Amino acid sequence: MAATAPPAVLAAYTPDVSAVGDSLVATALLGLVPLAVFFALLTAARRSALQSALGALAAALLVAVLGYGMPVGLGLLSASQGLVFGLFPVMWIVVTAIWFYELGVVSGRFEDLRRAFGAVGRGDLRVQAMLVAFCFGGLLEALAGFGAPVAITAAMLLALGLPPVKAAVTVLVANTAPVAFGAMAIPVTTAGNLTGIPAEHIAAVIGRQSPLLALFVPLLLLVIVDGRRGLRQLWPVALVTGAAFALAQYWCSSHFAYELTDVVAALAGFAAAVLTLRVWTPRTPEDRRTPDAAGDGPLTPRRVTLAVLPYVLVVAVFGLAKLEWGPVDVPRALGVLDVELPWPGLHGNLLERGGEAADSAVYTLEVLGNPGTLLLVTGLLVTAVYARAADAGRFPLGPRAALRAFTGTVVRMRTSIATVATVLALGYVMNQSGQTVAIGVWLAGTGGLFALLSPTLGWLGTAVTGSDTSANALFATLQQTAGKAAGIDPALLVAANTSGGVVGKLVSPQNLTIAATAVGQPGSEGLLLRRVAGYSLAMLAVLCVLVLLQSRPVLAWMLP
Repeated sequence: MAATAPPAVLAAYTPDVSAVGDSLVATALLGLVPLAVFFALLTAARRSALQSALGALAAALLVAVLGYGMPVGLGLLSASQGLVFGLFPVMWIVVTAIWFYELGVVSGRFEDLRRAFGAVGRGDLRVQAMLVAFCFGGLLEALAGFGAPVAITAAMLLALGLPPVKAAVTVLVANTAPVAFGAMAIPVTTAGNLTGIPAEHIAAVIGRQSPLLALFVPLLLLVIVDGRRGLRQLWPVALVTGAAFALAQYWCSSHFAYELTDVVAALAGFAAAVLTLRVWTPRTPEDRRTPDAAGDGPLTPRRVTLAVLPYVLVVAVFGLAKLEWGPVDVPRALGVLDVELPWPGLHGNLLERGGEAADSAVYTLEVLGNPGTLLLVTGLLVTAVYARAADAGRFPLGPRAALRAFTGTVVRMRTSIATVATVLALGYVMNQSGQTVAIGVWLAGTGGLFALLSPTLGWLGTAVTGSDTSANALFATLQQTAGKAAGIDPALLVAANTSGGVVGKLVSPQNLTIAATAVGQPGSEGLLLRRVAGYSLAMLAVLCVLVLLQSRPVLAWMLP
């Protein structure tokens, strides 16, 4: 449903890329101040991400009002629109995704799933570590993200017998390839909403970039766990796992529900590994064997089926929500309650250069078709199935337990919710005041070479904020503007920002702290950073070259 715009009551404002001294360079450099404040507070002043985002938001409002001439009221309204968008749909998706994972933990079925992973590797610690860190970590990244995969899989690798620092490095490196489509692809959705480029198209472009990393990450994990011996003895299963993950990531991002890309890819990688191990047996030295996992009774096929059921259901529900076949149009039916709201006071007063009302001042929300809502429905189905299962007495999960899990998730995530909402408010103020446009036009002066630098912005944003979503909130519009000015496909650069964030997650202080804490080594962040920085920079270099070649005829054929 759509609402009509209220009459203009505030002074109109049109962003100007030469607002400061009639100079593009001066205007762009002033526009960088909020980002500099954010990074300085987070790194040099060692403030929390929330405090840093609040400081940067204040700086962005001052720059918008005093430097760019944006009316105070419009600046505050812009921040409010970003704040609401950060809550709905962004954090609604994240909260329901983590709650969906928590249902498995509360019900006790997650432990069965962990034991199933441990049983697959034929007693080889290295295979089990790869599957847990890469496949199961990818599944957790798809559903939850925001550090949950690192914390959970690091603890699982410790339980398998991997040394603490090695376990932390393994999960940090594994938590790269899935990040672009993490938390139901919320980084992609955010980029699409901010730029106006269809999220499906951005996802398809990313699907031509990040699978290259996915192909080789399992091989790299073997080297981390067991050096050259591990690679020499186990490369077949690692290569098959990586290839299956990469192919599924490419296919799903372009031809299925992009929100489910990592779910499908993780399950495909795991299935490929299982099938490979049925026909090929690894040569496992005694020092790389793991004891049989102990648990609550025998791990029967029925218990494994119930443990896997939530992830099967989530694929089915999301697939149904995208079904368009003949007279059946599920997306259209789900869209009957969608909200399209011209932001009161902002729409009609925020103008494009030609004098028309800016589309960015319209707030859009999917209600029924939103990934968060679909996850909520799937979680309720899981609750109903688990409550009626024959062994429900041993694995209790009813409506009250599910509700407690949901409220507990919201309480635990309150700081993350506030942080992401504040970062989105910052992004909206910078975008709608013209700060990111000025920076983008200035950077576009590098011409075609900007494609080489494009992933670096996403890397920097994610490394500092710990979130690919936040990196897109900061830089997606900037990438789009720079692309238009430089004659490069804007969708390619927005996708490159997201893909660059994939490898920036590896060196994020937030992720390093989570990993160090999960393996019982607080204070080892510096050691972990030294161990993983080389991997991050090497993968970033590969992405930079790939995007440059994709922007030119050499690899332009790869793009959708």
